[in-house]
Amino acid sequence: MEIPLDDTQMILDNIFVFVCAVLVFFMQAGFAMLTAGLTRAKSVANIVMKNLMDMSVGVLVFAVVGYHIAYSGADFFGFSWLWGGYADAPTADYSLMLPVDFFFQAAFAAAAATIVAGALAERTQFRGYLLYTVFITGLIYPVVVNWQWGGGWLAQLGTPFEDFAGSTVVHSVGGWAALMGAIIIGPRIGKYGADGRPRALPGHSMPLAILGVFVLFIGWFGFNPGSQLAADIEVPRIAVNTALAAAAGAVLAMITSWIVSKKPDVSMAGNGLLGGLVAITAGAFSLDGYGSVVAGAIGGVIVVFSVLGLERAGVDDPVGAVSVHGVCGAWGTIAVGLLANGNAPFLEEGVSGLLYGGGVDLLVTQLIGTVAVFVFVCVAAGLLFSAIKAAGWLRVSPEEELAGLDIGEHGAPGYSFDMGTATGLVVDTPATATEKV
Repeated sequence: MEIPLDDTQMILDNIFVFVCAVLVFFMQAGFAMLTAGLTRAKSVANIVMKNLMDMSVGVLVFAVVGYHIAYSGADFFGFSWLWGGYADAPTADYSLMLPVDFFFQAAFAAAAATIVAGALAERTQFRGYLLYTVFITGLIYPVVVNWQWGGGWLAQLGTPFEDFAGSTVVHSVGGWAALMGAIIIGPRIGKYGADGRPRALPGHSMPLAILGVFVLFIGWFGFNPGSQLAADIEVPRIAVNTALAAAAGAVLAMITSWIVSKKPDVSMAGNGLLGGLVAITAGAFSLDGYGSVVAGAIGGVIVVFSVLGLERAGVDDPVGAVSVHGVCGAWGTIAVGLLANGNAPFLEEGVSGLLYGGGVDLLVTQLIGTVAVFVFVCVAAGLLFSAIKAAGWLRVSPEEELAGLDIGEHGAPGYSFDMGTATGLVVDTPATATEKV
């Protein structure tokens, strides 16, 4: 087969998507720093190991199983392109785009998987977490991708479901899986007092956590603009919408936490920025600048009340993963049905949201997709985590949890010096665990 290497636009698109995929893979560093910073020093090596394996195991499983389920029409099991052969590809263009398409989609699969790590931090067995990673990248996430980006039933509705870069397909999948995992594993020792009220168990490094937020922010410019899958004139506009939503989310989360807790909470502001990013991910193409600000701002407000509400309801999520990715992902998907501006002069003619005169059709479709994914992931992840728990692989022993997972699970501390002495942190013991606040 003759490969049309003189097709400049195709080559440019390939390189563009490749660079964006690299940025999405770089987001794993952001997830690692964020989750490490918001958890205690005694389990920091464990949490970054989970991020590392979400990427490594996730890519392999997605290659062998997940990608084929997600895009069932793709001739992928032959792996002919991996060995330099393109003879089995239906067209030259298809063959040349297949490697970079897989590379980009594998980065998304790894991102969906790693969302759960923070919600289950400080109390999960490593082997049980590995099993979860296999199933979410090999089955749960690919099924949802098939429904939408793979041309499945959501894409075939009368008014097709719109999720440009994955507020629901990626983020809510990880968020709802995190919710079920956190419920089934239960809270950390010492998180709730005898009266049932939640206690603060502060993470060991807020600078590390906010550095993770900034890395994720940068990586999102691969996540959203890369989902255009082409180096075209729309890419800068998608990037601007992404930045506007992120900024609005951070500012509104800061203001909301200031009103609610009387102080501008740093972690809430960071999660507000991420909540704004998650909220705009579905509508980064279909919303205009004003809609992007609104979507991100509401995401920032929602994330504060969601974090506080889930904590009071007994769901111990140390990093706010359920709120940022699950709840804000649902909001961002629904926001498309309200704020999509298909009549704007810089957009292709398309369906508008309710507030732009498009009626309720798109909003109804967005609600159907949001609820369907919520139900499917909660049932699938609930069964998965229940099975892991029944096998005795989900939670570490109380003694190991109190001492920290780094030594018990991996044989070495995350920090080589005495973090308790260096920072004033106290390593929990059975005698002090119920006294710590």
